[in-house]
Amino acid sequence: MRALVVDHSVPGQLSPATVPDPVPGPDEVLVRVAATSLNYGELPKPGDDRPDGTVPGWDAAGVVEQAAASGRGPKPGDRVVTWAWDGGWAELRAVNVDELAVLPDSVDFVRAASLPVAGLTALRALRRAEVRPGHRVAVTGASGGVGSFAVQLAKLAGAEVYALVGSHARGEGLAELGADHIVTGPEEIGAPLDIVLDNVGGPLLAGLLGHIAPGGVVISIGATSNEPTPIQPYQLIRGRITLIGIQAGGDTGADLGHLAALVADGRLQARVDRVSDWETATEAAAALLDRRIRGKAVLTIG
Repeated sequence: MRALVVDHSVPGQLSPATVPDPVPGPDEVLVRVAATSLNYGELPKPGDDRPDGTVPGWDAAGVVEQAAASGRGPKPGDRVVTWAWDGGWAELRAVNVDELAVLPDSVDFVRAASLPVAGLTALRALRRAEVRPGHRVAVTGASGGVGSFAVQLAKLAGAEVYALVGSHARGEGLAELGADHIVTGPEEIGAPLDIVLDNVGGPLLAGLLGHIAPGGVVISIGATSNEPTPIQPYQLIRGRITLIGIQAGGDTGADLGHLAALVADGRLQARVDRVSDWETATEAAAALLDRRIRGKAVLTIG
């Protein structure tokens, strides 16, 4: 089968290649992939230690080609959205039946492919923070994939949402997704925050710590600034601030089904900024790393 593989010898460290078809385990289905999305954390970067020939890819949507030998899960012909730590950037993917959901008829593969990592991370982070109606929730990196889902899910939970973006131009469209306030820095926040969902880290997170209400919660899911976060002595202690780091993954089927149902019902928008053929993966990856994507970049496989 064809796939995109790690290749440290070329710019962007990705190359098309022919690799063996995956062999499904007893509880795995074989999926013919139609679309896959890109996530910041999976892209090859300087210092990447994955061997050449590795097939990355966390998110993929497509059609079941072979059912699981155990008899569990969807049947051939079912349209599914899938999650795993690798293998999504290929024509075929073997995936455990607990890590997929059958798609509603109204949800296309492009929108479905944008859901797994970004949607799951936002959903599980807000669940871990126990967001409730009336909470003030700040989302950093709000224009990105995780951020745009987090803004919407926090609003659906009844929160007052502060969307933090790098510029006002990056904030376009976030009000329509549910952001009550679109700000470019902590100094623009006029009320204490109950919850911060942080994708950025660095000085931005450090600045937000001074705007958190006593007993507030910070959920750290990324650090795309690649800068240290200076925390003052006793800052967390005096504010009784809880700092939690999470990584969404595992037993994703029910949550993927929930996200897909929200999309089908029109309650959640999959904000796909760029759709292109997977042969343009290097260009799409560069655009994502350079912060030229708002929402998600999706590659179609045909």
